[in-house]
Amino acid sequence: MKHKATIIAVLGSLLAFTTACEDFLTHDNTTNANQETFFDSDKAVEAATAPLYNYVWYSFNEKFYYGMGDGRGNNITARWSPYIYPYTNFTETALSEGLEEAWGSLYSVVAQSNYAINNIKQYAGPQVTEAAKVQAFAEARFMRGVAYWYIASLWGKGIIYENTAEQVKNSVVPANRGIDVIEFAVRDLEYAAANLSRTAANVGRVTCYSAYGMLSRVYLSMAGLTTEGEYNGSNVATDFNRGTRNTYYLSLARSAALKTIEEGPYSLLANYGDLFAVATTNNNSESIFQLQWLRGSTDAIGWGGNNPMPAFFAWSTMVGETNWGNATYASYDLVRAYDRRDRIRRHHTIATVGAVYPDLNVKNGGYIYNETETGYAEKCNIKKYVIGKLDDNGQSYQQSSGLNTYMMRLAEVYLNLAEAILGNNASTSDATALTYFNRVRQRAGMPTLESITYEDIRYERRIELALEGQYWYDLVRRAYYRQQEVVNYLNNQDRNAGYEWDETEESQYAITGEGTGVATATAANLHLPISDVDRGRNSLLNNEPVPYEFGDKEITVSDLFD
Repeated sequence: MKHKATIIAVLGSLLAFTTACEDFLTHDNTTNANQETFFDSDKAVEAATAPLYNYVWYSFNEKFYYGMGDGRGNNITARWSPYIYPYTNFTETALSEGLEEAWGSLYSVVAQSNYAINNIKQYAGPQVTEAAKVQAFAEARFMRGVAYWYIASLWGKGIIYENTAEQVKNSVVPANRGIDVIEFAVRDLEYAAANLSRTAANVGRVTCYSAYGMLSRVYLSMAGLTTEGEYNGSNVATDFNRGTRNTYYLSLARSAALKTIEEGPYSLLANYGDLFAVATTNNNSESIFQLQWLRGSTDAIGWGGNNPMPAFFAWSTMVGETNWGNATYASYDLVRAYDRRDRIRRHHTIATVGAVYPDLNVKNGGYIYNETETGYAEKCNIKKYVIGKLDDNGQSYQQSSGLNTYMMRLAEVYLNLAEAILGNNASTSDATALTYFNRVRQRAGMPTLESITYEDIRYERRIELALEGQYWYDLVRRAYYRQQEVVNYLNNQDRNAGYEWDETEESQYAITGEGTGVATATAANLHLPISDVDRGRNSLLNNEPVPYEFGDKEITVSDLFD
């Protein structure tokens, strides 16, 4: 925690840039207020990239992480939360609440990554080593690449730029094509994989293996967006129902996943529940990339370094210092998706009638869902990230849980590997795919499989990573090459359906009513509209996106895998 205190002292009140800008490109330079003299040592350069692990992601983390990843994917029902229900219901418009903030939150990551890169290039003193500069560039490009992957996945287009100060002077520019935005993300992450250190200088920092892990995800996106071979600007897939993916990128996804698994320092935690326990969540052996939040009250640590997300999940005054989550709960579609044997993951992800949680309401002997407090038989509230109150764990303050946020963990990379190996086949019995796929299942107490299909992988991804902000992106990636299948799936999820406890049902819950206010999904709903506010500021966002002109690649496949 010592380096975090240093960050606070150096950067002061950093959050202002995320909330006070007139345009999503107009971000104050928060690398340092005195950058001309600040970069006088390797430690100073290291401190300059520290905010990229928390402050710049604050707005994304607060609501959008789960609102899109799980709300739009229909893992969450939240009928009265305007930052979730329009997206769950497919009724969002360019005026919907949250769109401007979502676009801006991801561009805050891009902007501050650019500032870090360009300020270090311009102002680093002679005492700063080349190794320290390259490490900082690679960390910043890792963050920028992840942000651009989100932007392209959500909007299908985005504005690519590398110099925030210059871009602010001319912010009325056309958007670039989604495939180019993801290619830009690929190049950033490849640079990070080739240049980040193998071991973290400080706990929680990304390494080259973090970048390889993220590449295993992003290469899977490129496999669906391209036809064959390495992307060259023209091999863009246009048949979204062709049913196959580019084997070139499937092979790269496999290689990147194996690099992470076989060479990286990671291992699965023995117990699934430990992934979200106070003592074992932050920077554990399974964590590949976490947002690094500060511990303490907001009075002590300020705003922007705190993690407020659990406040939106905690359902009562007995389970959270801030408890706005009573009406934000698991969708019926998620509840019924659980195999009845999948009790371990269900218990630690969603609260069901009779579930016992010793970590909540500790001073009174624990908490039993719908018994300690009644009135919960007609919902399943979210347990992941809900860790109790200050009396329970010594670290949960109002809107400041002290828990890090998972952006990627090893179990996902195992499943990325299985998906890459499955490729365009209906099923696979490949030994490597089965080994890592079954490790995820075995930890959950589930029987191993001798052959796996896409549906097996989809189930594992949804259940293993539920409420970790990923499911919508899994569906979008599938829609790159099986679009109508995904649209049909979206229209058969019983969104907003009511349900209640019923032990006679396989899922132990029975549907009580169809959801209301849900529009029929179409292919258009696979991307979000850009907010009316941002389109008003930049009229060119109304136009068709344009290609981005890339130069030669800095990093080759042989650099990464030979």
